[in-house]
Amino acid sequence: MPRDTDTMINASPSLNLHAVIPSSRVNGPGKRLVVFFQGCRRNCAGCFNPQTHPIKPKNMMPLKIESLFSSYLKPGINGITISGGEPFLQSAALKELLKTARHEKALTTVVYTGFTIEEARASSEMSPCLEFIDVLIDGAFDKNKKEPSLLARGSTNQRLHFLTGRYTPSDFYMPGKAEVLIAKDGTITGTGFGTITLHGAGIARHLRNEQAKSI
Repeated sequence: MPRDTDTMINASPSLNLHAVIPSSRVNGPGKRLVVFFQGCRRNCAGCFNPQTHPIKPKNMMPLKIESLFSSYLKPGINGITISGGEPFLQSAALKELLKTARHEKALTTVVYTGFTIEEARASSEMSPCLEFIDVLIDGAFDKNKKEPSLLARGSTNQRLHFLTGRYTPSDFYMPGKAEVLIAKDGTITGTGFGTITLHGAGIARHLRNEQAKSI
């Protein structure tokens, strides 16, 4: 069981983000704003987002997080999905982000974590966040147990916990394992739970390096 001090990068009221995807259809039900936290100590082999692992400042945002929503929340978005990195390493900021998303933006909330729900409930730092989470997907990614179906998780050991009545298991079967997003400036972004290969000079390599659009 981790100690509370082991779970936190810091308790300062700020967000250290890796990237944001304004709209995705493969990171939870409907169209979702996806926020990737920076920092993770697990270093799971085969992780989809290894660039989120280093625990160092990347894109720091004050806890007054309205600027995140004003910059990235678009009409028609159904909810917010928070991944990483490890969101619970920044529990104080995570709680405020979730609280704002639910109470001020009327968004549903989905969080992916390497911790188990039992660990989160036992931690005085992590447990307050659970009040504002609709669905928690827990457990470290295991490359030897990759999810074969379109269920929105990386490996079969990861569990979906429905903490409110807003969603059911059937809602978490996605239209695809991954998706490609092309911005107006031509930036290609890949996201989801599978590998995408595009043919063309440098495109596949660029896509692997751009799992999430940098802020």
